[in-house]
Order: sequence, then C-alpha cells, then structure tokens
Amino acid sequence: MKLITSKDNPRLKTIRRLAQDSQAYRKLGLVWLEGDHLCRAALARGVKPELAIFSESIWQASEFEWGQCASEVWTVPDDLFASLSGLESPAKMGFLLTLPLAPELDPQAATVVLDRLQDAGNVGSILRSASAFGFKQVVAIKGTAGLWSPKVLRAGMGAHFGMRLIESASLEDLQSLEVPILGTDVHEGPFLHELLNQGQLPQTCAWVMGHEGQGVSPELMALVQQKVRIAQPGGEESLNVATAAAVCLHASATAGLAA
Repeated sequence: MKLITSKDNPRLKTIRRLAQDSQAYRKLGLVWLEGDHLCRAALARGVKPELAIFSESIWQASEFEWGQCASEVWTVPDDLFASLSGLESPAKMGFLLTLPLAPELDPQAATVVLDRLQDAGNVGSILRSASAFGFKQVVAIKGTAGLWSPKVLRAGMGAHFGMRLIESASLEDLQSLEVPILGTDVHEGPFLHELLNQGQLPQTCAWVMGHEGQGVSPELMALVQQKVRIAQPGGEESLNVATAAAVCLHASATAGLAA
C-alpha cells in the first residue's frame, strides 16, 4: 500500500480526466470505477484492476477486506480523493482498469441495439435491464452515449462486466445478425402482449431502441423485421426509451418460460 498526497500525481490527473470527461476512456484506454458497488461487481466477474484507490478514512476500516483487490493499492487523503470524484458525495474508493477489448459481434446472441441514445442514464438503465433479462450483447450505433463513461457505468450498476459491449457499430455490422430484429413503433405492428399471448414473440432476438427524440433512424428501421406496439391504456403518447426497453426485454425473456 502506498500513501499518495500530491494532487499533481500523473495517475491522479488521469483519473480526474476520466471522471470528468465522458469520452476520455476512449482516448486513454482506461476506465475509472467509483464506489463500493461497482468495484465489487467488477471483482465478482473476475476483473483485476490495475490500481485501487481508497480515502484514508475508509481504508482504516477496510484494509483487511480490500488489501489484495488490485495489482497496486493507494490511499489518499479524503480531500484529495474528493478532487478525483465526479460525484456530489464522493464514494471514497475506486478502481482504475484497462478498457476491455471490444468483442466480435455474436450473430446468434440475444441483443439490444442502441441507436444514437444520448442520455447516459437511459443507456445505463438499458444495460442493467438487458443483463437482468438475459440479453448479454449490446451493440451501440455510432452517436450513442459512451458505454464506459462514468454516468453510464453508475446507471448500469455493474451490468457491464457480464456483457458483450460493442461500440461505434454501423448498419453494416447489424446485417450479420441471424436473430429476428424487432423494434417498437407507436402506430404500426401488433401489440407486444398479443404476440406474447399467441406464442409469437421470440425469446432470442435483437431489440432496437432509438434516439430519445427522433426514434429509430429510417435506415435502421428498414432492417427491422417486426414492428411492435406497447399498449398504453393510460393514453400517453410514448414511453421513456429505458422503460420501453425494460418492457420489451422482459416480454421476450418471459416468452421462454413455461406457462
């Protein structure tokens, strides 16, 4: 364990950049995880961070639990850790790890396609739902919020570490998918619950989720093989994209369960 007290330490400068710039992970090839929950989720999936950093106050109570968690362990004064954090209430511990290599697209995997989603909270929430409902591959079309950005990581609540995450994908990449491609539409297609009740909703498929304001692009919608409507008896015009994704993914997951 090393005690670091200089705010000008080069690695601490790198962490500040990662915490404050949502695109920095792409340029630096590094990811900053902040907080007990994310760090535990990474360890549970076999991730070995390069560096673990703890505030002095939490290290005093956690040394025996976390002493072997990383290749290198630092402690820093509490006020110095606060300067690293992107949170209003700093979490007092974090991991620095190498950005995982992007996997090849699995054409037969249950998949979620994100078409230029802008809100990091929506993206992270969809990743969490995808993981919960067995959709272990997420393909983000170029223009989507960074999957490994701090806000997406926090909203994902650890889902990242058990999934195949592919960024900056093109429409050409999606053409290799061998599973049915489904997308939601406000006006066209059968209702989701009808397909489910009739046994016509595929469990293994690719759900396309579109931009919060513009929806799915016409070019991508042309690849969709089944448009689906979500019944909204309350009369709202549309659902938040993360909510719509949770409804659709749960329906597909349920389609594979015995009655």
